[in-house]
Amino acid sequence: MEATKRTTATYLSEILKTTSDAFTSGTWMYPVYGIVYLGSHPSLYSSVAPIAGKCVLVSLGITAGMFVFTYIPQLAFCALFSGPLAFIPAAVMVLGEAYVLSSLVTKMFFLGPAQDKIFDAVLLQQGNEALVARGREVKTNPSGMKTLGKTITKPLDRFSRDGIIRYLLSIPLNSIPVVGTLLFLLLNGRKSGPGYHSRYFQLKGFSNESRSNFIESKRGAYTAFGAASLALQLVPFVGTAFSITSTVGAALWAHELEKGKGRLNTAHETDVDVKID
Repeated sequence: MEATKRTTATYLSEILKTTSDAFTSGTWMYPVYGIVYLGSHPSLYSSVAPIAGKCVLVSLGITAGMFVFTYIPQLAFCALFSGPLAFIPAAVMVLGEAYVLSSLVTKMFFLGPAQDKIFDAVLLQQGNEALVARGREVKTNPSGMKTLGKTITKPLDRFSRDGIIRYLLSIPLNSIPVVGTLLFLLLNGRKSGPGYHSRYFQLKGFSNESRSNFIESKRGAYTAFGAASLALQLVPFVGTAFSITSTVGAALWAHELEKGKGRLNTAHETDVDVKID
């Protein structure tokens, strides 16, 4: 019994520390930085706009269908816990389920290969050519503009069966107003956050052990980034498009990790020709 109490206390202590580190890390702002950065870089925006448009259309259709067929049953379920406020958690639950379906479809058909190229483009714009060249051809055209070529590394597998199962099992947490939704975001953010740096780890050549140690040393920061990214992606209809801006934000964070700076390097940006098929 004493051992169980100590184990529980240790587990709760770790959760509280991670949560505290998440809120104080400031990395929850990077998904927002990604939105601003993409909007202020026309060459990057013009390349990803068609993909973002397709993601929005897919999300629109899936989300509308989910509300038509699943909202009422979940409203009745949430009424058991939330009473007259049940419409709020019920809507969040439907949005969460729609996000899963939208994410699966868009990553399978649109986003998968594009995310690595977007990540590389932002790193290159921030002056990390040597790092990007470890995983992709980088060329300079006659006008001096950098061009991203074909990848020379194995494409990343961005699907996580365990992640999807964990996400679906945690959706009922949203039936608890405010606290439940916060726990839902933190729980899933803790696991999904490091995924946004999968390309960074690949370019760095991290072993599985090095990757695990690096993530653990920044567990709170990755939790904050993942939770903020997930919150944006739950925005009705346009949420899946935020996968792109979160990828941009992750690349900006990777740049700061490389340079060890406290702010973004905008003084030495280079324009990059990004063509995404």
